[in-house]
Amino acid sequence: MARRILVTGGAGYIGSHTVLQLLLAGFGVVVVDNLDNSSEVAVERVTAIAGKYGKNLTFHRIDLRDKDALDKLFASTKFDAVVHFAGLKAVGESVQKPLLYYNNNIIGTIALLEAMVRHGCKKLVFSSSATVYGWPKKVPCTEESPLCAMNPYGRTKLMIEDICRDIHRADKDWNIILLRYFNPIGAHPSGNIGEDPRGFPNNLMPFVQQVAVGRRPTLTVFGNDYSTKDGTGVRDYIHVVDLADGHIAALQKLFKASNLGCEVYNLGTGKGTSVLEMVAAFEKTSGKKIPVVKAGRRHGDAEILYASTRKAEKELKWKAKYGIEEMCRDQWNWAKKNPWGYGSPDSTS
Repeated sequence: MARRILVTGGAGYIGSHTVLQLLLAGFGVVVVDNLDNSSEVAVERVTAIAGKYGKNLTFHRIDLRDKDALDKLFASTKFDAVVHFAGLKAVGESVQKPLLYYNNNIIGTIALLEAMVRHGCKKLVFSSSATVYGWPKKVPCTEESPLCAMNPYGRTKLMIEDICRDIHRADKDWNIILLRYFNPIGAHPSGNIGEDPRGFPNNLMPFVQQVAVGRRPTLTVFGNDYSTKDGTGVRDYIHVVDLADGHIAALQKLFKASNLGCEVYNLGTGKGTSVLEMVAAFEKTSGKKIPVVKAGRRHGDAEILYASTRKAEKELKWKAKYGIEEMCRDQWNWAKKNPWGYGSPDSTS
């Protein structure tokens, strides 16, 4: 009998790619998503790409804060583990609407954890973020680096990490892996699933992609006076398929180790790339010129942030395989095939 995994937020960008990799690895997957910032089309496409494994995927439109719906789901299906992505993730929006973020991300997670306790499912992989490192004084960031989230979005991730550490201290039956992602970009090589943010893009590559397909005239680069090689911020970009495979590695670790506790792993490449280097790589891959407008620094942005990936390599036996060129190639393939994401020109703002 295949292990069955509940994936919250499985219709989103990272969620949908992870669901596909889980199916291909032979898992049964149940996706719950409230479709606030995602599309059911992503789930349909994952089913199609997965071929014969697609039959092992079911989808429920549920908001995690709906305790009755969650209870019904857990009562009807026995889950071997939960992979928890569901949450709002725009840094800028979180600064403007902190209550929205605390309500959605924290209360949703608590409702999920309570349902897991009630139904005896105590294996969790949580989608955390490198934002918990704030503005690190030293790079690369190791899992032991000081934690200091600089915005409400990052604070929700750090609070949920603390909640996970606390529930494990209180009940040793819990086995939890916290995955701190760096900057996921790219798309599945098929070009049929990828990142499709609603409204204004918050991250670099969706913005670049929208300029490349003619949806926006220019790319705004925030901050050009950092003490980096070209004055722009440096990040650790990771291919979303590599990131998805990191979740499979984490689940396998959870199933092998009975007393793992609450462990944390960085998922990145261990290499820093500046914003302008990334734009140049995308231009080279796509053959499109990306006009750049330079703007002031964005409040809450770190100057240089990249991962130490030694712990994940050693303990999860996982290492990112893809470089910047493949990330840009797959991003452009998705953009070219789906200039309006999963929607149409009329359905996007």
